Amino acid sequence: MATIVGAVTTSHVPAIGRAIAKNLQQEAYWKPFFDGFPPVRDWLAQVKPDVAVIVYNDHGLNFFLDKMPTFAVGAATEYRNADEGWGLPTSAPFRGDPALSWHIIESLVADEFDVTSCQEMLVDHAFTVPLALLWPDRSRPAPRTVPVCLNTIQHPLPTPLRCFKLGQAIGRAVAAYPEPLRVVIIGTGGLSHQLDGERAGFINKAFDLMCLEKIVDAPLDLAGYTIRDLVLHAGTQGVELISWLVARGALAQHAAKVHSHYHIPVSNTAAGLIVLEDAA
Repeated sequence: MATIVGAVTTSHVPAIGRAIAKNLQQEAYWKPFFDGFPPVRDWLAQVKPDVAVIVYNDHGLNFFLDKMPTFAVGAATEYRNADEGWGLPTSAPFRGDPALSWHIIESLVADEFDVTSCQEMLVDHAFTVPLALLWPDRSRPAPRTVPVCLNTIQHPLPTPLRCFKLGQAIGRAVAAYPEPLRVVIIGTGGLSHQLDGERAGFINKAFDLMCLEKIVDAPLDLAGYTIRDLVLHAGTQGVELISWLVARGALAQHAAKVHSHYHIPVSNTAAGLIVLEDAA
């Protein structure tokens, strides 16, 4: 059977992709952020995932306000990156795992999650930047991927509790997959940030640090927030925390923290990073 080796949650700010493209990792502004990732890469080298299920939010490359699925799952043989307006270099295509994707889709529907299945899917910076951070050497291919896209744009948004339950359902789906795959769950986005309006530039360090603690031992406390609560405490775009809850939900009830890191600001965002394993 397939097993989940753990979960990684990290930010996906476009400016990170630009810093990588310009080799700015050791510059004074960027070094404190990039210094958080070598321990994660060491852990990934140890657990050797075959597949990464990547939970993120699309920024208009696939879906827009006129058609916005609550949950969408990719089921393609590969996922191409396209220019979404940030001027980032376009990445080479990422490998998919259609067999695992369809198994997850069928299992989610059986679990009463109405997901949109995507046999063609473009991926944006929310997908590509975390992969570049975790597997920076593109001469060594990253694991095969299964994109899971959440609506964080067009209200009504899925509740944090619904997203945690989605993660639990993904965990059950992976556990029931008959191939001996090693799967890592990656939740991308956040932490606190707001890009526009009266609170543009808003960062809430105290809330972020609380999230980094609660996601380990008390994820249902975070899942108890409403979307309105998240907007209040983390900013309009801080609702991306729901992708972290999907990743955490895929793990067992008791998790152990392998590594965490927090740095502000990255561009106008609080950058959080955590690696979790099942405590057993």
